Amino acid sequence: MSQRFSSRSTESFRALLDQSGTSLVISTYQAGQLVVVRPQASGVNTHFIAFDKPMGMAVRPGELVVGSTHQLVTYRNLPAVGPRLDQEPTDACYLPRRIDVTGAIDVHEMGFDAENNLWFVNTSMSCLATLDPEYSFRPRWRPPFISEYDLTDRCHLNGLGFRDGKPRYVSMLGASDRPGGWRRNKVSGGRIMDIDNDELLVDALCMPHSPRWYRDRLYFLSSGAGQLMRAEPGKPADVVAEVPGFARGLDFIGRYALVGLSQVRESAVFAGLPLTRRVDERKSGVWVIDIETGETVAFLEFTGNVQEVFEVKVLPHRYPAVLELGHPLAATAYELPDEVIRNLAPPNPVAEALDAATRDHIDGKLEQAIQGYREILAQDPGHRQANHQLGLCLVDAKRWDEAIAQLEKVIETQPDNAEAMNSLGMAWSSKGEQARALAWFDQSLATDGQFAHAHFNRGLILLKLGDYQAGWPEYDWRWQTPKFVPFQCRQPLWQGEDIADKRLLVHSEQGNGDHLQFMRFLPLAAERCKELIYVGPEALSPLAAEIPGVSESRVPGAVPLDRFDVYCPLMSLPRWLGITRETLPAPERYLVIPEHVMVSRLEGDFKVGLAWAGSSTHAENAERSIPLESLAPLLQRTGISFFSLQMPLSADERALLECSGVKNLEAELPGYARSAALVDQLDLVISVDTAIAHLAGALGKPLWLMLGWNPDWRWGLDGETTPWYPSAVLYRQPHAEHWRPVIDRIAVDLARMQG
Repeated sequence: MSQRFSSRSTESFRALLDQSGTSLVISTYQAGQLVVVRPQASGVNTHFIAFDKPMGMAVRPGELVVGSTHQLVTYRNLPAVGPRLDQEPTDACYLPRRIDVTGAIDVHEMGFDAENNLWFVNTSMSCLATLDPEYSFRPRWRPPFISEYDLTDRCHLNGLGFRDGKPRYVSMLGASDRPGGWRRNKVSGGRIMDIDNDELLVDALCMPHSPRWYRDRLYFLSSGAGQLMRAEPGKPADVVAEVPGFARGLDFIGRYALVGLSQVRESAVFAGLPLTRRVDERKSGVWVIDIETGETVAFLEFTGNVQEVFEVKVLPHRYPAVLELGHPLAATAYELPDEVIRNLAPPNPVAEALDAATRDHIDGKLEQAIQGYREILAQDPGHRQANHQLGLCLVDAKRWDEAIAQLEKVIETQPDNAEAMNSLGMAWSSKGEQARALAWFDQSLATDGQFAHAHFNRGLILLKLGDYQAGWPEYDWRWQTPKFVPFQCRQPLWQGEDIADKRLLVHSEQGNGDHLQFMRFLPLAAERCKELIYVGPEALSPLAAEIPGVSESRVPGAVPLDRFDVYCPLMSLPRWLGITRETLPAPERYLVIPEHVMVSRLEGDFKVGLAWAGSSTHAENAERSIPLESLAPLLQRTGISFFSLQMPLSADERALLECSGVKNLEAELPGYARSAALVDQLDLVISVDTAIAHLAGALGKPLWLMLGWNPDWRWGLDGETTPWYPSAVLYRQPHAEHWRPVIDRIAVDLARMQG
């Protein structure tokens, strides 16, 4: 599958970082990532760290601060933690140490003054602010034309530059004192101001950002024009260089300016900018400009899903690490005064070894973790935690027989270990021994009746066995496990009571396939209430809006809290509707394609759609995916027009589809209403267990479903049919990881169908 985050760079980019002994940290709001860019022997290493909407950043010795829409996260450099990371040797390691919650003010650029006070742009309130231990923040300056504080982003104050250790320069997109008024003249309303005397330094700019005082000159970005500009005292501003993207984020290494670039989004905010008229193919990345000549000397271009850069900062290290919030090392690394360190007890080698093995386990390095646990047990065979952790790790590694033997040994010495019993149940279930699995889940619950994981896993087995009446209540224990975050609101959860006079909100959960499968219950729920509002992903919203009984189909965050009286998760509906296997609604077709949806007309005598890989976010993805080349026996058949329903595709997959004569529909698939309009034109869909399969079944299209040896609960234990989709035929793996028998059977059935 294609890489979600990737980049390419010039050799000169690596050389600049290498020779200066520096690295970069880049924030990208759109992709939700911090990117650490580090030189290596060949090219650069771009390390992506998940972060919720990172925006402005500030750097001072030993510290990195990252702002977002509503909070500031402070990272401290603890170099001693670096060797504990399984990566190239690091010369710095930044760990999250403090979070300051400011409220939703859209923190933009920021920096430290000479007294180490952190100043930041409070864009929503059109002011500069600092932190205050008593308050969310303390406003310190606002433009003279801003008459009062509110949260309406009047001038889109965004950039902040320092001079002589003091905040000095700001950029803004307009001089309006009206809510959102800067939008009226975004093409030429921008300005740079000196906050010492409220002097207007440069105006008539197109969406300026990032003022920086450097080498006795003021540099800044005319973002909407894609320009790096410079202003000298007593002279008009001039253009240093033009760049192929929306310029935002600026830092320097010697004579070189590092300019962040974004691909301008085609929206009303960015329409009509000079940049969009000048550059057809806009880039996302970091461009390096020689400020003495104006020439581009190097670049780093993002080639994956990073389409926007918010800020660029130089770090004074060759190979730093930045740990994400929640990283295990953040809980086991300490920064202490010298007098405390001098009085620390000597380290426990067994505890250190267990800590290392546990980190490998959490990081998914299962074979290393198993080896680490076994080395501990070789020295101390009775070590309770190492024995337990080894059993859990063997389950995660899908080494079922070894896991069973290890966990049974654990329970002999730890007869009250409900977690080990639950893991034993999972191992037996994965071996196809459902009765044994249920027995262990029952024993786990007899030991700890509130153990949510055991309840949930027991529910999955009962559902797989077709005992829906007993399975649904157990399945609802998913909300008590850490993986599931309950819907937060003041309204009560609907639990089957009479709501004929109430408005019910049903919110989606889990994967897109789950949404599509369980949408069949919405009409039944609508019959029970006064009005039904459905909240789900934007990609599914148009389909949900067409379901009978759904009065509104909304995306998350777009529903006023006074719009509904009770709520219910989508996949809890069958419990409260009293659905059993015998009463399961299975209409031949229950999805309607909106009339406004337009897609290509698919041509062919017998049209077959193909989907061979599940979502990359699924932990079970390997069991739900087939290499495209394995489908060759099907693609070689004549008289069939094949269409790819897979998204995204790798370059190799695209090439294989082209040489096999398979029509690639990737460009038209985004949005399930469009996907449905394409699937509806097909004569047959052949798919693994993914959302496309559920879409075909919900449309009543003939579906040949390829299932792994231990499929999801909804497909039951055996048989070629399912009560969920009358149009589906199930092709089950006879043995784990063996897809060839499935594909051979389908090839035979295709030949039989063709006569």
